[in-house]
Amino acid sequence: MAESFNFRPMVSLPDELSGVQGIWLCVERNMVLMQVSEGRPKLPEGGHPRDFGLYSDHEHFLGLLDGVPVWAAGFDQPVRSDDFQAQNLFSLSAQLDTGTWALAGRAVQIVEWHRTHQFCGRCGERTEPAQGERARKCPSCGLLNFPRLAPAIITLIERGEEALLARGRNFGNPMYSTLAGFVEPGESIEEAVHREVREEVGVEVTNLRYFGSQPWPFPHSLMIGFHADWAAGEIAIDEAEISDAKWFHADDLPNIPGRISISRWLIDDWLRRQGRG
Repeated sequence: MAESFNFRPMVSLPDELSGVQGIWLCVERNMVLMQVSEGRPKLPEGGHPRDFGLYSDHEHFLGLLDGVPVWAAGFDQPVRSDDFQAQNLFSLSAQLDTGTWALAGRAVQIVEWHRTHQFCGRCGERTEPAQGERARKCPSCGLLNFPRLAPAIITLIERGEEALLARGRNFGNPMYSTLAGFVEPGESIEEAVHREVREEVGVEVTNLRYFGSQPWPFPHSLMIGFHADWAAGEIAIDEAEISDAKWFHADDLPNIPGRISISRWLIDDWLRRQGRG
């Protein structure tokens, strides 16, 4: 799972750090603007994006990384700069450590939330920043809008020395992964596990064990991971969602997700318990 990362989330910059140079995550829609230093992407540091020749539309204080202020800067229009490259989060996942990549995902989500919540969804009035919390408030009707999170379960099903992996119809790469789906209103996360597994592959599970969680900024999910044991049923896929699903032995795994994702963490944990890690 993700390594220790000394980041402290905060809403407001402490007064004693006013004017201190900070780390800037510059976001152009869903892309992160990275400086390139010695062939590697680098987060720019300075007092303001203007220091790099960039003129942002809005800025958001995220917190402190090892005591250094971290900011997100939003750009509503494409940025043209010879000193920066716009990269998507997927490509950055292979270039940044897990903690820094998660921080980039946080910045992208907050910038996009700000951009898409400029008006109240109840009365249409222009919103404004709420004091003391990460929210936008309607000055007319008082409605508060917080950054959106969509909880989703993700589950590795075990049967003896085998694990059930599936290939989604919308996967960009030919790989097999653990089963996942969004939690529905009025549903517990445990109920969501049973429902999603039943809907996607037609089997029943038991002995759910919480594994861990991961923020997944595509676009604003929180993945909640479980291990579960097969209880009954034969594989019967939902062809609208799944193109294939099979039981795999630890010695004969297909192409699986990269190490940045909780799906891979679940699989790696299972492999360690199988003596293959």
